[in-house]
Amino acid sequence: MLRVPPSSFVLLPSFAKIVCEPGWKWPRREKPMANYDLFYVWSGEGELMLNNEPYPLEKGSCFLFRPGDYTSAVHNPQKPLVLTYIHFDVEGDSGEVPERHRVLEDTVEFEYLLSRYVRLFLVNLFAAEEEARLILKQVIIHLLRHDQQAPVERKASNQLTEAIQEIANFIRQNPGISHRVEDLAGRAGLSPRYFSIKFKEIIGIPVQTYMIRTRIERAQHLLMHGGMNVTEVADALGYRDIFFFSRQFKQYTGKSPSEIR
Repeated sequence: MLRVPPSSFVLLPSFAKIVCEPGWKWPRREKPMANYDLFYVWSGEGELMLNNEPYPLEKGSCFLFRPGDYTSAVHNPQKPLVLTYIHFDVEGDSGEVPERHRVLEDTVEFEYLLSRYVRLFLVNLFAAEEEARLILKQVIIHLLRHDQQAPVERKASNQLTEAIQEIANFIRQNPGISHRVEDLAGRAGLSPRYFSIKFKEIIGIPVQTYMIRTRIERAQHLLMHGGMNVTEVADALGYRDIFFFSRQFKQYTGKSPSEIR
């Protein structure tokens, strides 16, 4: 879309900045997207499914849906989404199209463009459509520029990987603590939902499974080399119910704690 002239942008009627009601959800489309839809999150938390792939929604989440895409979304009623969406189309060959998803960090300029676009039609300004097409072109340039910043994206990705690995190491070093996902996510500066998604992506298993596995591996070591009996090991690792500990231990190792000892 970089070489598409502003006059080729077709403005469609559905656009707004909205605060979603607590019970809001975006059901999966029965038919694929017929045109382009810019979807931006000002604040709130949720999850969006795009062509059967989950994406966490947070401030700065920005999507450019394309013709043929399938979408659905939900949000946290305690942290409702504030959204801007703009439907449009392009006449002729659209050329290079921005990626479908990114999370913007420097949002001031981008949010100004979105606010200006919506305001043009709310107050019915002179030459609103002409200016709106210019703004859409600026928005597309902004997204394409962001998508081209691969080194910055890789650096951010490396930082996130290091943060998740540090937390995985913290869990392994403290198997007796009853870790809360909310607290672990806070150490990484992420929402619990996004933290859980990235933890599984980077470590390879869900965070809850990792916590249990780490605790059972420590239990095996203590039973074999720590000179502790089953009750002492269960108590040291935070299990209040020895029968639950034995059942979970056997589920993960195939043997009971007493057999290992």
